[in-house]
Amino acid sequence: MAASKFQAFWNHPAGPNTIHFWAPLFKWGITIANLADLSKPPEEISYPQQSALTINGLIWARYSSVITPKNWTLLSSSLGMASICTYQLARKLEHEFSSKYEADAIE
Repeated sequence: MAASKFQAFWNHPAGPNTIHFWAPLFKWGITIANLADLSKPPEEISYPQQSALTINGLIWARYSSVITPKNWTLLSSSLGMASICTYQLARKLEHEFSSKYEADAIE
């Protein structure tokens, strides 16, 4: 039973014999690195980088849902990337707006 499930997984069109498996797996590395950056101060967050990764995640999430075979691993890694990057952008925006209002209050 377990052997047949493993064999089905191994021979799946998006299984480990294809790039459709390995590319999303390595894409999780970018998402995990971005999770590690949550401890960074907001001043060090890059708008261009986080915006590009958010857009990339959303585009690939859409693509993975319309291709055949459906690539659920790519969908999950892309949505994970887009959500973490969106959170990082929100942190940066919140910091900049709060800093701006603090500077106005001091003057």
